[in-house]
Amino acid sequence: MYLKDGSTVLKLNDAIYYASWIDYFHNLLLNNLFFPDTAYNLLGFYKDLDIIYAVVEQQFVKANEKTDLNAVKTFLENNGFRNTKNHDYLNEELGSILEDLHDENVLTQNGMLCFIDTVFYIVPPKV
Repeated sequence: MYLKDGSTVLKLNDAIYYASWIDYFHNLLLNNLFFPDTAYNLLGFYKDLDIIYAVVEQQFVKANEKTDLNAVKTFLENNGFRNTKNHDYLNEELGSILEDLHDENVLTQNGMLCFIDTVFYIVPPKV
């Protein structure tokens, strides 16, 4: 992560946590749908030592309160996500998993939860 200016950050992602680049792009789209206040803007790609990285820009969020993980859980449950373990959630109706929502990936600024580093996965429907 690189602080670009006082209002945005640049992030590099090599999609290593995803099965494919399509899965990573789905993650970006789902983040932007669910959390427009911290939407990602895909700027392009960067290659270093034969590794390709997506370059995204996101609003810089400076936490001014400690994040209450129970508030995160309540917020997500009120929006159809069920806590499956630790900081991971599932929305069966939408077929999506949302993971890694600890207090470094969900910040609190002026009483608002800010989801800055989401990990979404699409799960195939049960047949």
